[in-house]
Amino acid sequence: MSDTGEDDPDSAELSPEQRLDPPNTRLINAGIATINDMETLRACVAYENANEQRVQILRRLDDRASELRSEDT
Repeated sequence: MSDTGEDDPDSAELSPEQRLDPPNTRLINAGIATINDMETLRACVAYENANEQRVQILRRLDDRASELRSEDT
């Protein structure tokens, strides 16, 4: 079984707020790492832009977008 979260229905059910507003950075990193589609990623970017606008989080989201794009090719 894969450990990427692709088959984990719970990871797909997290809202952008749940992914990006945990109390510590390890949970934020885990929330970003379990994003497996561009739609969810875009929702998280929109949420971050509308709320906190943290540069480090936006960079991590950008890195995750690059990873997702490379997986598609």
